[in-house]
Amino acid sequence: MANIGIFYGSTTGNTEKVANLIRQAFGEENADIYNVDVTDLADIEKYKFLIFGVSTWGVSDLQDDFEDFMEILEKVDFSGKKVALFGLGDQSTYTDSFVDAMGILYERLKKKGVKIVGFVSRSGYNFTDSMALVKDKLAGLAIDEEFESQLTGKRVNEWVEMLKKEFVI
Repeated sequence: MANIGIFYGSTTGNTEKVANLIRQAFGEENADIYNVDVTDLADIEKYKFLIFGVSTWGVSDLQDDFEDFMEILEKVDFSGKKVALFGLGDQSTYTDSFVDAMGILYERLKKKGVKIVGFVSRSGYNFTDSMALVKDKLAGLAIDEEFESQLTGKRVNEWVEMLKKEFVI
């Protein structure tokens, strides 16, 4: 069994695409991937290292499947686990709410005492505000597939290299 569980919600396929890129960067033998729409508590609890990917819809709205998934996350025992987050958003149109869904997820997990890793510098992004900002860093990997898809591969690979050290892989 792989050590890493990657869980995503995707409406248009972009978050699924990024989840697959993350899995490839870790090596498929090291990571399993799940759509949150068909995930249960047992799927999450079997992993020591977890990655959750969510997209922001409109202004600060979670992707539909993630709305229901939040109830499952409330029941997870995160003791001894490390969690990383990635979020998709549009920093040009929604400049003051870029990847807010990732920030919402971060806050919920933080209240549960979850060990969150994988913070990313806001340098190289062009937005004015985000609920995902934590002490001037993003709570995880931020991806803009609408206007900066050419940077996705590079951003994913750099983030995964950082996570390999955090996850000791």
